[in-house]
Amino acid sequence: MVTTIGAFLNAVGILLGAILGLAQREPLSLRTQLFFRNGIGAFTFFFGVRLIYMSVSGSFLSCAKQIFIAFLAVVFGFWVGKLFRLQKASNYLGRLAGSAIVAAQKQPPRNSTDGFNACAILFCAAPLGIVGAVTDGLSNYFYFLAVKAVMDGLAMTGFVRVFRLSAAVSAIPVFIFFSAVSLAIQLYAMPLLDPRGLNSVNAAAGVLACIITIVIFEIRKVELANYLPALIVAPLLTKLFSHH
Repeated sequence: MVTTIGAFLNAVGILLGAILGLAQREPLSLRTQLFFRNGIGAFTFFFGVRLIYMSVSGSFLSCAKQIFIAFLAVVFGFWVGKLFRLQKASNYLGRLAGSAIVAAQKQPPRNSTDGFNACAILFCAAPLGIVGAVTDGLSNYFYFLAVKAVMDGLAMTGFVRVFRLSAAVSAIPVFIFFSAVSLAIQLYAMPLLDPRGLNSVNAAAGVLACIITIVIFEIRKVELANYLPALIVAPLLTKLFSHH
């Protein structure tokens, strides 16, 4: 069954955040922001661990092997991402969006598309969104995008105060982009994966979600975009190890 629940929830979260931001006279307090950040981090970690648990099966040794392959895929995936400079591309997009936001804070944006472009770039380029769209497409595991919906909604409460309604319109490309990723995974990637390959991708996605938690809690900086190829490397390693 073809579904894009996660993309829909993400878009709704952005719109609700815009409504809340326009309705509020004052921005969210630092205490409230910290509360939501901790909640988002906790749920991201929980859903990551849960996905890993759901993706492994069999004897203890079999489960250990599957988890080992998932971690190995993350390591190799990182170096693939490093080779293709995915983090540098992500940083470039972040700088584009950041420049528009800083300029708008200094003076009202002259171009009504500034807020739309900045928010669309930030929300679509988020690694948690990519991971969530993949797991939603593979297994209808939309929880990562549901968590991202809350994250983006909170960010939107601030963006909409600067860019007004143009920022809220970014919900449209967010829905289209993540729906397209999920549908592409369902229609083109799933037919190529056997059950073991499918589980390996989900396990690697769970590990990536746990790594993303490090950034959410601001424990340390992590080159998240470079880890995304792990989702492609995981089934390849599973196939390789299955012949040994």
